[in-house]
Amino acid sequence: MATSTASTTGLAKYCLPLQNAQDLDPLLARIGDAKYVLLGEASHGTHEYYTWRSEISRRLILEKGFSFIAVEGDWPDCFEINRWVKNHPDTAESIADVLTLVDRWPTWMWANWEIAALANWLRHHNLTLAHDRRIGFYGLDVYSMWDSLKIIVEYLEKEDPEAAEYARRAIDCFEPYGEEEAYARGLSSMKPSCREAVLQLLLEVRQKAGQYNQSPEAGLNAEINALVAANGEKYYRTMSAFGGNSWNVRDTHMVEALNTLMRYHGPEAKVIIWEHNTHIGDARFTDMGASGEINVGQLVREQHALEEVVLVGFGSYEGKVIAGRGWNAPMQEMPVPPAIAKSVEQILHAASPENKLLLFDQQPALKEYFKGWMGHRAIGVVYRPERDRGNYVPTKLSGRYDAFLFLDKTKAVHPLHLSPDGHLTPETYPFGM
Repeated sequence: MATSTASTTGLAKYCLPLQNAQDLDPLLARIGDAKYVLLGEASHGTHEYYTWRSEISRRLILEKGFSFIAVEGDWPDCFEINRWVKNHPDTAESIADVLTLVDRWPTWMWANWEIAALANWLRHHNLTLAHDRRIGFYGLDVYSMWDSLKIIVEYLEKEDPEAAEYARRAIDCFEPYGEEEAYARGLSSMKPSCREAVLQLLLEVRQKAGQYNQSPEAGLNAEINALVAANGEKYYRTMSAFGGNSWNVRDTHMVEALNTLMRYHGPEAKVIIWEHNTHIGDARFTDMGASGEINVGQLVREQHALEEVVLVGFGSYEGKVIAGRGWNAPMQEMPVPPAIAKSVEQILHAASPENKLLLFDQQPALKEYFKGWMGHRAIGVVYRPERDRGNYVPTKLSGRYDAFLFLDKTKAVHPLHLSPDGHLTPETYPFGM
């Protein structure tokens, strides 16, 4: 780690304040005319990550004409949010009614009051726009293979009997397994996989997607559900194989889904992406690169001009988080202990215990200081605070991100499935959305 132009104690003077919405002005200026803005998070259960990303997204939509938000979520669940914020026909009365139907663990990632606040703002804003200009909200992830298959079969049986034959063939292949995990377990004893059936389905739907316009975005919904089915099969097959890299399959799928959305929205489209730091921070500047892993941030940088892409990381020193102690375990609020010595988070806290905005290419001292290897905390949906020391990713921070939001002390996100302590809704949005 180089420290010739900045010491730890003098680091704060090179950082920008981050106390209110107006403090985001330098970040908006840095984003400029970029078309891809990727907003990270260091956990899936921290209130401030959601609220700051919401405010950045709101300003990008209002001030820079961004077209949609794409998140690390399941396509079917997020498409229902998308339908609601665009006021499509036959949507639920309230966003809470939409979000309470999210039942895939971890439900708190998207079924939370922070997302409800953003969705309410999006719906209100969209009512001022023409239908074809309304801001969307979509999921990029690959996990909903089974749900996507069922949705597309039901749709095609009504709208396209010829394509429905391919869909039924795919469903018949998957039917004995009943769920994604069972399919992955059964692959070792299965002769042919269901790969051919879902690839035929994807090809057929892509060729005919333009015809599925009887309801808003029907063609897009059919195409991405088919893509999830095809790549989901590949993901679970790779996960079950010795030496397979399911991480790369998942992140490659998310970029493929993203590219499909960008084509759908046209050549002037701009996208805001919400995902964990491990997905949006360029993998080449972490230890992931050494193990052959790629991610969304790296792929988007590689596919587009440098000035078109801005990667924004997030981190905090201590606080609270919603997580589970094991996969499918009950959600609970957990403490996030003070960051370990010499980590990114501990260094920024030691410089001054307050929120900060770091813009690396506008502050050579920061870029130099953070160009070396440091631990950078990453909390997933499974977390055990007593093992926090194992949650640090070796990172070259100023290469991994273009900008970084440091939030010194944070609170837990507010899950919709938990009662907000006697209040109808908790206070979840500090910027007056």
